[in-house]
Amino acid sequence: MRLLRALAREGEATKRAATVISMSDLDVELDPVEQRILASLLEKQRTVPTSYPMSLNALRNACNQTSNRDPVVDYDDEDIKDGIGRLKSRELVRVVWSGRGARVLKYHQLLDERLSLQPEERALLTVLLLRGAQSVGELKTRTERLHAFGDRDTADARLRAMAELSTPLVRELERRPGQQDRRWIHLLGPVPEVATAPTEPAVDRDAVLADGMAARDAKLVAGYDVLAVEYADRLVDELEHKPFDRWLLDRVAELAGAGPIADVGSGPGNIAGRLASAGADVFGFDLSPGMVDEARRRFPDVQFEVADLTRLLRPRTSDAWGAITAWYALVHLAGSELAPAVDGLARVLRPGGWLALAVHVGHEVRHVDEMWGLTVDLDFVLHDRTAVLAAVRGAGLVDVEWYLRGPYPKAEVETDRLYVLARKPA
Repeated sequence: MRLLRALAREGEATKRAATVISMSDLDVELDPVEQRILASLLEKQRTVPTSYPMSLNALRNACNQTSNRDPVVDYDDEDIKDGIGRLKSRELVRVVWSGRGARVLKYHQLLDERLSLQPEERALLTVLLLRGAQSVGELKTRTERLHAFGDRDTADARLRAMAELSTPLVRELERRPGQQDRRWIHLLGPVPEVATAPTEPAVDRDAVLADGMAARDAKLVAGYDVLAVEYADRLVDELEHKPFDRWLLDRVAELAGAGPIADVGSGPGNIAGRLASAGADVFGFDLSPGMVDEARRRFPDVQFEVADLTRLLRPRTSDAWGAITAWYALVHLAGSELAPAVDGLARVLRPGGWLALAVHVGHEVRHVDEMWGLTVDLDFVLHDRTAVLAAVRGAGLVDVEWYLRGPYPKAEVETDRLYVLARKPA
């Protein structure tokens, strides 16, 4: 019988109703600093195993990351050392030596051993410790690099099993007014106060992942392959009627200088074509082979490839991109995918490089099963403006400019558009 299942004692039902339960038998009730230290060690052990165990400097940087952390903190060396000392005294962290000569102290977490965690439990607790209360959809997406759940139901079932242990590890919160989904918290220590209900209409932007990322992506490829020729015929010249877009794209071409530009979600190639006409060395990438075929046919002087924008590689001709454009390329991503996607694009920018993106903003997910008489199965996510800007700043980008415009009458779908331009620090 697993260790946690042997911890039942009188009054357990009462404790399960509390936001924080006592785990004194295991001595793992964690304060906020201890939570961040252990969660950072758990995360990096899986995502960057070559750099694990972690030095003090690396651990401090991991704790203070501005992406994939909530809240963002600014701990100094003494905060980390004090937290490690408390964890070490309870045998939740082990100090190890590495290197030759002047040896370096490094740190290894023992929480997963103490709690006898399975891989999926470990992943869920890691993300809950790092980011606070979250819905099942958010947790499924954010645990992808730690443990790939097949679908939301699988993640939900594991959370419920963790909540039903004799000493629960997690608890589901009641749905608050304005929330679409109920959220989960860990029970290893105090959690931040759950935010009050938003004033905007509730929308579940993670509903597009109900059947998993692979199923969503398959629908995108199938839909845009069907639409490719009609889409290109109707929209390949749309920039002629969009002066603001032309102005901003020409700025990007100038800012990139001699550096190559990646146009992700390039569609029929019109954005890449505009950048090329402004003198840029541009490459287009799209998930749909049909769209790539159309772009190659209509813009033969530009190179286009089939690729996923969330896995964009560095250019073959340079060590990084001088600029990346994403014109309505993020419209099918779930809300929880937004920040990781922007962070991934920022990582392959050169220092001083620029990210420019355009998105539809609003508070809904629009399902479309027919376009121009063609049958498709597509969901369009209208992102929240503050979430988009937070993702850009969370990726470490600076000099953030943003512009909001309404649709051109009778020429565009009725949504507001957000344009963002930001630079990677040199």
